Amino acid sequence: MEDEYMKILIVNKFLYRRGGAESYILDLAGELLKQGHEVQFFGMHDQHNEVGNRAGAYTSNVDFHEKRLSAVLYPFKIIYSIEARNKIRAVIEDFNPDIIHLNNINFQITPSIIDEIRKYGIPIVQTVHDFQMVCPNHLLFNPNTNKICSKCILHSKWNCTKNKCIHKSYLKSLIGSVEASLYNAKQTYAGIDAFICPSHFMENTLLKDPIFHGKTTFLRNFSKECSSHQYDKKNYILYFGRLYEEKGIRNLVLAAKELKDIHFIVAGEGPLSYLCQDIPNLKFVGFKTGNELEQLIAEARLCVYPSIWLENCPLSIIEAQKLGTPVITSPIGGMKELVPKQLLTKSVTAQSLAESIASIYKDERLLQEMTIRSKEKALEYPSLPDYAEQIVAIYERNINKYVKSKRNRTCL
Repeated sequence: MEDEYMKILIVNKFLYRRGGAESYILDLAGELLKQGHEVQFFGMHDQHNEVGNRAGAYTSNVDFHEKRLSAVLYPFKIIYSIEARNKIRAVIEDFNPDIIHLNNINFQITPSIIDEIRKYGIPIVQTVHDFQMVCPNHLLFNPNTNKICSKCILHSKWNCTKNKCIHKSYLKSLIGSVEASLYNAKQTYAGIDAFICPSHFMENTLLKDPIFHGKTTFLRNFSKECSSHQYDKKNYILYFGRLYEEKGIRNLVLAAKELKDIHFIVAGEGPLSYLCQDIPNLKFVGFKTGNELEQLIAEARLCVYPSIWLENCPLSIIEAQKLGTPVITSPIGGMKELVPKQLLTKSVTAQSLAESIASIYKDERLLQEMTIRSKEKALEYPSLPDYAEQIVAIYERNINKYVKSKRNRTCL
C-alpha cells in the first residue's frame, strides 16, 4: 500500500484530551490526517468527545471509579461487552478501515472487540500505554501497600482479588481478575498483530509471556514542536499531571513541606488535589493545557515526576525536556530511560525526592548542566511527523502480511 492513503480506525476508551494516551491518539491522528490518511475513532460516548466516527456508534459511558451500587453492577459489560462488539461492527461496516489501531480498551470497551474485528480480516496493532494485558489493575502496583507488584504477569490473575488491587475494592478486583483470566484463557491478545512499546521496560515486560514473542516493536513516543517563544526561568518547581496516589503526589507534598525555602507549583486535577491546599510554599493552579501549560513548564527551573508505579514512557517528561526544563523522576520503569542518572531519585520515598530536589535546585552549576543535557535528550525523540511515518510503516507491514496471506489462500 506504499504511497497510498489509508483508512485508519483508532480505538481508545476516552476520545477527549484527558491523559497521556488521549494526547497520543489525538496528536497522532492530527498528523496522519496531514499526511493524507483518513482517520476515524471508536470509544465511549461522552459529552467531552473531541473526535468520533461517521456512523455515530459509541459504547455507553462507564465510570469504573464510581462507588454507587448501580456502577458496581457494570461487571458483565466491563468483562465482555456485546454492546461494544455491535457498535464497532457498525463503524467497521460503514468505514471499512484498512487497519485498526487499539490503545486503552479494557473495562470500558473490553477486548471483546478483538473477536469482532478478526471476523473482518482487518489487521490490528496496539500501542501499549500500560500493563493492561498482563496485570488486572493495569499498573503492576498494589494500592493497599503502595508497592510495585508483578504477581499476575505469569501467575494467577486471582492475586488481584486476593489483594484488592483495583480501587481497594474486593468486588471490582474480582471483576478485574475474571476479565484478565477470561482473555488469558481465550488467548485473545494473540489476535493482535503488532504491539508498539514506547519503552524498553514495557517491551521486556510483555516478552515474559510467549504470546507476545515476535510481535513487539520498540518505538519511543514522539516529541511535539513547541512555540518559538523564549521564556525566562523563574524560581519554582513544577508538577503537572493527574493527582492520583500512584503518581507519587503524597511524596511530592511531603517534600514540599520539608523544603520550605523552595516554591512549588502543582497543575492538574484528581482525587488528591486536597493535599495541595494550605501549604505556604506550594501553589495549586488546577488543570492547565495549551499555551498556559507550556509557559508554566518552560519557566520552571525544574519539573518533578515522582510516580511510584512503573510508568511506561510519560509524555510529560518528554514535553518538559523539549521546553528545556530538566525533570527529576523515579528510578523505575520506563522513566529511568528518559533522564540523566543525576535526575533520578535514589528511591520512591518522600525523603529521597526532597534530597534530589535540594541537591539539584540549589546547585546552579549542576542545574545548568542538567538543563543542557535535557535539551540534548529531547533531540533523541522522533518528531511527530517522523513518528507518524514510522507508525504508517508498521501499518503497511501488517496490511501487506494480510494481503500476502489472502493471496496464498486463494492460490490453494
